[in-house]
Amino acid sequence: MTSIRRFQFSLVALSLVLASGVLAQQISLPNKADSLKFAVIGDTGTGDQHEYAVAQKVTEYRNQFKFDFVIMMGDNTYNGDKALNKVFDQPYKPLLDAGVKFYAALGNHDTPNQRDYKLFNMGGKQYYTFRPKLGVRFFALDSNYMSPEQLTWLETELKASGSDWKIAFFHHPLYSSGGTHGSDVALREKLEPMFLKYSVDVVLSGHDHFYERIKPQKGIQYWVVGGSAKLRQGDINKTDLTEKGFDTGYSFMAVEIVGDEFHFQTISDKGQTVDSGVIKRRPAPATK
Repeated sequence: MTSIRRFQFSLVALSLVLASGVLAQQISLPNKADSLKFAVIGDTGTGDQHEYAVAQKVTEYRNQFKFDFVIMMGDNTYNGDKALNKVFDQPYKPLLDAGVKFYAALGNHDTPNQRDYKLFNMGGKQYYTFRPKLGVRFFALDSNYMSPEQLTWLETELKASGSDWKIAFFHHPLYSSGGTHGSDVALREKLEPMFLKYSVDVVLSGHDHFYERIKPQKGIQYWVVGGSAKLRQGDINKTDLTEKGFDTGYSFMAVEIVGDEFHFQTISDKGQTVDSGVIKRRPAPATK
């Protein structure tokens, strides 16, 4: 076969793969058999074509990267709880049918009733914790109202979590370069001292409708993942906070924890990798 014919054959084969949807985004994570794998989506509750496009990419990605659960950054519906079937059950049906669990946090467009929605796995609580694997613990908070009771509960749970990876997720970002919302400084003043005291490693939020990886703040890695169905193009201001930003398309995150490493890859609704990398776990607090 001549080099020209081989080239033509390669182009045809690539076209067929792309057309069939088999060639999804390239995996940049370790993708190890025994690791903890999950996905992150935020501000998904539109029920429009953009949400369905991202949901399809999340589903395609799982064909290569078998994550067990998805965490949601809030604003799970913009049209009331009666719309949950359209904005959640339908777009994520292939994942739900495959046994993937979703763990939700509440956003400012959500109602407290969602804590009882079985598929959100909140257990009837507006804030809760779960440990999907030995050594990794998640803390889902209700950032709409950081009550004294919630803060007391959080400190108790963080203190008891020992040397686990500590990953907090909630709606309103403590750090953000968003022109529409930006950093919630009042919330930061309540939460950050506790995160520092108990060596929280990762904080994920939404609210601003784009993707932003914040430069580590006092040793903690923050993300804004609020562009999984809504988008504010060009809303990321030029600040000293941004390590990587993406506000020209919709996106979600894939994460893999391998020992002391937290690997991440952010995928657009077009299947492009817009960010990827790895961070190390923070040292556990010293015991006296």
